[in-house]
Amino acid sequence: MAYLDNIFFVILLALGGGYFAMNVKKLIRNIKLGRDINRTDNPSARWHNMALIALGQSKMVRRPVAGILHIFVYVGFVIINIEVLEIVIDGIFGTHRVFSFLGGFYSFLIGSFEILALLVIVAVVTFLIRRNIVKLKRFIHSDLKGWPKSDANYILYIETVLMVFFLVMNAADYHLQLLGFGDYHHAGAFPISQFIQPIFNGMDSGVVMMIERAVWWMHIIGILFFLNYLYYSKHLHILLAFPNTWYADLNPKGQFDNLESVTNEVKLMMDPNADPFAAAPPADENAVPQKFGAQDVQDLNWVQLMNAYTCTECGRCTSSCPANITGKKLSPRKIMMDTRDRLEEVGRNIDANKGVFVPDNKTLLNDYITPEELWACTSCNACVEECPVNISPLSIIIDMRRYLVMEQSAAPMSLNAMMTNVENNGAPWQYSQQDRLNWKNEN
Repeated sequence: MAYLDNIFFVILLALGGGYFAMNVKKLIRNIKLGRDINRTDNPSARWHNMALIALGQSKMVRRPVAGILHIFVYVGFVIINIEVLEIVIDGIFGTHRVFSFLGGFYSFLIGSFEILALLVIVAVVTFLIRRNIVKLKRFIHSDLKGWPKSDANYILYIETVLMVFFLVMNAADYHLQLLGFGDYHHAGAFPISQFIQPIFNGMDSGVVMMIERAVWWMHIIGILFFLNYLYYSKHLHILLAFPNTWYADLNPKGQFDNLESVTNEVKLMMDPNADPFAAAPPADENAVPQKFGAQDVQDLNWVQLMNAYTCTECGRCTSSCPANITGKKLSPRKIMMDTRDRLEEVGRNIDANKGVFVPDNKTLLNDYITPEELWACTSCNACVEECPVNISPLSIIIDMRRYLVMEQSAAPMSLNAMMTNVENNGAPWQYSQQDRLNWKNEN
């Protein structure tokens, strides 16, 4: 019978791991739909960013209450995975607490896990209160309704249940250890679950064992469910925060990239002796000309698409956005959520059409993000500065603005007037060059 349990566990593990691998493959495929960009320069600075921001949570603690609570959940998630490794080994080989040979260090580990589990429960309950009772403004914003709002609550419920299962499992195990029942040899220290253990006093040992086994199975099934839920959840940042901070833009905030094609044209215009065809590559009749800026997700670069999947939907960007604060339609969080939603839609289109994207008469611009949102941005970089995982909504906004201006000539009237003045007068103002210094004669 024990062997059947082990076989069933291996099958369950293979199914859960296989489905997760399939989703990871789909995730990588979707991210690679973006344009190529080289973000491998200055690796020492990139490792420093990842260690400080993703691992060290340095930007989270700028808001101390949420930051410290998040650290409890984050550290609990990372450290308790060591316990998951033990569960996997026990499940495959039918052992009981296989790492118990570590002796006192094992007791320290289990005790630490239990304290962390309690801190996770405290943090998660606090997060639920902040979202659903206190209702902080950034959690009840108009862009956080429907699935995004429900998803945030679901993940908090799942984390609570997993931690409760862990502590009840340990309490039942500890009770059976005290009785010397079966294979439940003494292993570990239980500073939290020892206070739960008395509920099993007077209960038949066989029943306690059934409870311990049931909770053990529910705990591992819950972990596999959580693992595969990540792909559909904002909590995908648990995995993507690390590469996202490594590949983040290292240029000073406010420095925009130049379009090489435009730069080359300007150089040709400034050099009357240049041959525009000298360095031109052979023409490909079937090649699709590259757009200026971005109309759809395929026009963005792959780092921007990874940004969209990494978004935690915490709303720090939107709560710091001056345009949003003053009542404008722009929400940097919505920009990232819309980009991810459109990317997922494109991915489903490719899946449905055997690996080929079939135009669906929809684009990220207009169908998801409106020009009104894009032009409300002041390009102040507040959203980039506030993001705890170095996401840049501004880069997507700028690329989509470029498309509006350079492909559709759809800039706002005031901006068109400014560009006309620059072209005609060499300055943004509507004065001829001869009259430009007249201001100094005014009293």
